[in-house]
Amino acid sequence: MFFDSFSSFIEMGGHGLYVWACYGLAAIIVAVNFISPVLTRKKVIKDIQRQNRREQN
Repeated sequence: MFFDSFSSFIEMGGHGLYVWACYGLAAIIVAVNFISPVLTRKKVIKDIQRQNRREQN
């Protein structure tokens, strides 16, 4: 599908709001899937370090 101008590309034949909302939602989901394990890993490492400190005392 070819568009005459950039604004017609953004409008997507009247379906632009739906299309761009779906792209945005997909981008958010992908970002959360990348960030969540990193944050969880940091929390687990801190919990293990805290537990090791408690066991040593």
